[in-house]
Amino acid sequence: MVVLNVLIVVVAVLLTAMAASTLRWMMHAWHRPEAYESIGADVTTPPPGTPLTFSLIVPCRDEPITVMRETVRRLLAQDRSGIQVVISVGDDDRETVAHAFLLAQEFTGVVVSVNRDAVKNKPRQLNTALRDCTGDVVGIMDAESLAAPGLIDRVDATFRRHDADIVQGAVHLVNLRSRWFSLRNCLEYRVWFRSRLHGHAGDGFLPLGGNTVFVRRVLLEEAGGWDGDCLAEDCEIGVRLSAQGRRTVCLYAPGLVTQEETPDSVRAFIKQRTRWSLGFMQVLRKGEWRQLPTRAERVRAVWLLAQQFSCAFAGLVLPLAVTGAVVSDSPVLVVLIAFLPLAPTILTIAFENLVLSEYGTDMGVPIGFRDHLWLVASTPAYQILLALAALRAIGKYTTGDFGWEKTAHIGAHLEPDVPALALRAEGAAA
Repeated sequence: MVVLNVLIVVVAVLLTAMAASTLRWMMHAWHRPEAYESIGADVTTPPPGTPLTFSLIVPCRDEPITVMRETVRRLLAQDRSGIQVVISVGDDDRETVAHAFLLAQEFTGVVVSVNRDAVKNKPRQLNTALRDCTGDVVGIMDAESLAAPGLIDRVDATFRRHDADIVQGAVHLVNLRSRWFSLRNCLEYRVWFRSRLHGHAGDGFLPLGGNTVFVRRVLLEEAGGWDGDCLAEDCEIGVRLSAQGRRTVCLYAPGLVTQEETPDSVRAFIKQRTRWSLGFMQVLRKGEWRQLPTRAERVRAVWLLAQQFSCAFAGLVLPLAVTGAVVSDSPVLVVLIAFLPLAPTILTIAFENLVLSEYGTDMGVPIGFRDHLWLVASTPAYQILLALAALRAIGKYTTGDFGWEKTAHIGAHLEPDVPALALRAEGAAA
């Protein structure tokens, strides 16, 4: 009984620390008025000087041409010169290769890059495409990314105004009612790009998002491009550049977010999160974070890279710890400690409901009582999905299975009930 009580207390304290630190990062943009006002406030006239040129890589695999066409159209509709779109494909994906060449004929300014490596994955396609890039800045846009009008102008201004090495834009998932988990998935992206990334950038350590991220081409070439074997190539290059002291500036404004879709099934969601978790494990093992200058930065890096596992662990173990304390006839103090992680957990859910309301206001989407209720009700099941993905990643890691599991795109963000949101966002950017 003593051993069980000690275990319950240790687990409860660890879970409380995890939940509290996660909540702190989530609240970065809202915890002080100056932090909130600084994010998205950089909307002044571009600084004087020569505008930068951009090469925008769009990695594609097994993509419907309707999805690819809208992505390319949005990028070329930026109403500025100096934009090159590089559609990146693999030589074995013949249908998508054909789609890419059709789009190159349809649109001026499109180049097709064909990767011929025996191993097929996104970072290898990006490295091949990098050789075809001619712009001062290389940007990555996923195959289903809907870029907002004026995005590249703002990215250009941000680079020059802040002398940035990297600019990380924001991505929002917009089909929040397509699947039972879509609402939570959309909110997760909202918090990550609206708040957490800005806090991590301020700390000098930022695992970049794989989309709407822009890096000076010379830095990518000096770094040797992306790690061709890493399943989280965005995180890995971000860690590497952070360790080199490169300056990252996060860009956020509601009218400038890139719009994407959630995975189209539970199976696809778990595969996506498995890939991310495996990639983060690879980055941890690779150890580039050890080159960060201070111990505090290195501790924060490890804590961040382990977040997916800690959140999944917390979601599974918290009910077990509480149940164990109650049914085992533990002392009152042990039972009270077992319930301690519920405090930051409840605060997190309450805070998420406030963020959901703000999401609706910023994106022009009506959010009702049922949405708030579903956000709360779906939390346990969503946590289980994250835990299953983490456990699956651990299994794959131990067996050395690092095969790329691609997330399919079906164009859910292009469905009739979603483009209205896209038009509202475009209006906000005008």
